[in-house]
Amino acid sequence: MKRDLLQRLETSGVVCAEGYLFEMERRGYLTAGEFVPEVALDNPEALKSLHKDFQHAGSDVVVAFTYNGHREKMRVIGKEDLLEPLNRAALKIANDVAADVPEGSEPNLVAGNISNSNIWNPDDSSSQKQVREMFSEMVQWAVDEGVDYFIGETFYYAGEAFAALEAIQQSNKPAVITIAPMGENILRDQWDIIDACKELEQRGADVVGMNCFRGPNTMMPYLRKIRESLSGHMAALPIPYRTTELQPTFFNLDDNNGISVSSPHGRTFPTALDPLYCNRYEIRKFAEDAWNNNIRYLGVCCGAAPIHIREVAEAMGKTPIASRYSENMKKHFMYGTDESLPEHITSYGDKA
Repeated sequence: MKRDLLQRLETSGVVCAEGYLFEMERRGYLTAGEFVPEVALDNPEALKSLHKDFQHAGSDVVVAFTYNGHREKMRVIGKEDLLEPLNRAALKIANDVAADVPEGSEPNLVAGNISNSNIWNPDDSSSQKQVREMFSEMVQWAVDEGVDYFIGETFYYAGEAFAALEAIQQSNKPAVITIAPMGENILRDQWDIIDACKELEQRGADVVGMNCFRGPNTMMPYLRKIRESLSGHMAALPIPYRTTELQPTFFNLDDNNGISVSSPHGRTFPTALDPLYCNRYEIRKFAEDAWNNNIRYLGVCCGAAPIHIREVAEAMGKTPIASRYSENMKKHFMYGTDESLPEHITSYGDKA
C-alpha cells in the first residue's frame, strides 16, 4: 500500500530530498545563473539518475523538477514554447522513479512543485495576476499527471506564498508551503516570519515551514519559534552551508578561509560556496534537533547531496538502502580499532 502524505507524517515522518538545481549544475546538466531545469527535456536519464540516488539515500518523495520551470523563467531564456513540455516531462520522470522501488517496498510520494516567481510585486496587481496564472497552469499540469501532493516553496513575499496556497487548494491536494526569508529576517512585504507561518496554517496549508536560503545555524532559531506558534505539521529544509548571524543567508556569505581564485562574478554564491559546506554530522545534528522539536517533514535544499539525505533519514530513525554503507571507521586501516588491523599502522594514525 502507498500511504498518503498525512498518514506518513502521523507515523514515520517524511524525508524530502530537494536541491536539484545545484546538484544538476554540479553534474554538468544545468546552467548556473539561469537555473532553469531544462535537464528534464535535454537529459532525462541524468534527472532520473539523480532522483534514484536520492531515493536510495532515503527520500520518501520524488519532487517533480519544475522549480523555476515557470513561464517567467522560460521567457527570460527565450524558451517559453518549451514550458508545458518541460513540466510534463519532469512530472512523468518523477512518477516513473517513485513507482520503481524494490519489491515489497512502499512507492514514493510524487510532489508537484511551484516556487518563487521573482516578479511578485505587492504594489502591482498586474504582476500578481501573472504569478497566479503561472501557478494555476503548473498546478493543472501536475494534477493531470497524478501527483500526490504539492510543494509551494522558497517564497520571500508572504503574499506570494498565500497565492501559491490558493492555487494548490484548487486541486484538492495536500499543500506543503515553505517560506525563505532573506537577510532582513523579515519577509519582503513586511510580514513577520512567525506571523506568516501562522497565517498559512490558518488558511489551510497542511504543512508549513521554511526552506532554502538559510543553513542549519540560522534556520533553527526560527523553526523553534514557529513550532511554538503552530499546532499542525511543520517542514524544515535548510541549505547545507554555514550561514551565520551576520550573514544569515547564502547570498552574501564570505569565504573566511581566504581564496586563491575568486569567482568571475565576485561572490561565493552560487558557484564558489564549496568551502562553506556543512559536513554530514552538522546536517544530522540539525535533523535530530528538528525531529526532537516535533518537525516531521525534513530534507535539505540547494546544495544537497545524497549523503545529506541519508543523514536526515537515519536521524529520523529510518534505515534506507544506503544505510548498508553507513560509516564503519573501526575498520579503517589507520584510524580503526579492529583487533585485526596491524598495530604499527594504527598507532601511526595518532601522529599523521
